[in-house]
Amino acid sequence: MLTNSHGSLTEMPKIIEQTALSNFSKRISTKIVSNTPGRLRLRVALPHRQNGEMQRIANALAAQPYINQVRTNIHHGSIAIEHDGKDETLKNVIATLTDLGVIFADITEGNSEAAVGITNAVFNLNKRVELATKGEIDLRVIFPLGLSILAVRQLLAKGLQFEIIPWYVLAWYAFDSFIKLHGVSKPQSTTNE
Repeated sequence: MLTNSHGSLTEMPKIIEQTALSNFSKRISTKIVSNTPGRLRLRVALPHRQNGEMQRIANALAAQPYINQVRTNIHHGSIAIEHDGKDETLKNVIATLTDLGVIFADITEGNSEAAVGITNAVFNLNKRVELATKGEIDLRVIFPLGLSILAVRQLLAKGLQFEIIPWYVLAWYAFDSFIKLHGVSKPQSTTNE
């Protein structure tokens, strides 16, 4: 018979029941990210992304006979559960998670996943530009500069035409984005005394 750190598998339902009762008031918000035959992936809400808490869930799930493997990623708040793929197994996995205090909800935490993805992409691009220019230029300079160039091009090509986007609007966006991206604090001088 298989054993684990909790003893034999026949003792596991008692342990899960005790864990569920002791943590009943402490709900863990999660979101089902992926549900394919034989695999369920959850994302745990940010406040519950602690090693001990996620490991407790993983250990309780791994002790179940119908679960093949459980992997966690604390940084991303991910729990991947591989099971035998039967419909009854998925119901048992959900029941076990519910017994452990896991609730299924929308856990966007203020930002949608798309917004976080775009933010991360822009941040990574900015880092690459900084590395390529050895810290001389970043996107906070390139973006307003690009708008400034468009403003000058628009002025030279179209003049003061009001039917399309006028040059002064692009110039304002260039100035405004520069101020917002750099702040309005006085730059520190680098004098040697």
